[in-house]
Amino acid sequence: MTLDIKLANQEFILHPHGGIFWVEKSMLLISDVHIGKVAHFRKFGAAVPQKAIHKNFILLDEIVKHFQPFQICFLGDLFHSSLNKEWQLFENWVEKTPAEIVLIAGNHDIIAPKKFESLGIQIFQELILDNFLLTHHPEERENLINFCGHIHPAIRLQGFGRQRLKLSCFFKKTNQLILPAFGEFTGTYVLEPTKEDEVYAIVEDEVVKI
Repeated sequence: MTLDIKLANQEFILHPHGGIFWVEKSMLLISDVHIGKVAHFRKFGAAVPQKAIHKNFILLDEIVKHFQPFQICFLGDLFHSSLNKEWQLFENWVEKTPAEIVLIAGNHDIIAPKKFESLGIQIFQELILDNFLLTHHPEERENLINFCGHIHPAIRLQGFGRQRLKLSCFFKKTNQLILPAFGEFTGTYVLEPTKEDEVYAIVEDEVVKI
């Protein structure tokens, strides 16, 4: 189940896969997919199931089908490292995806820009659209609301006794919203919210405001 929020008089929809749909722009925001990470770790002997390679593309297909965006903006760390066999899968995915795709370069995006450009993907260091600043690393800029990734935010909940639960989340500060990592094979970093922060946790197939 998705969750609707409003920022600066614009409508946004939070999806449990970890993406945000900007209604007025018909733009889907996704961060930290880390395509290629599974193949990278398997290459060096990590016991990661082969089927994990396809999971990211299944999730991408599902969220794109749900929103049918005009444009997809990846907020950095789209591909985990250097080229590997997952690049061909990514090429195939781009070819069948009708949306225009742009990439905000992240610290893991080390593949030559011309490889992305050959697929029709434009690369930017940042984008400013209306009152919103799109980056990979969290930024603070006067009079702008920052959408970003990089942190892989999570929230830790504690129940009765010693029950603890760690959930990926959308983490909103006053003028910033940090997206969760979209990729399946990624870690998380627990953030401690203040009274001014808002946390939208991903609980199975639902986004829930904590």
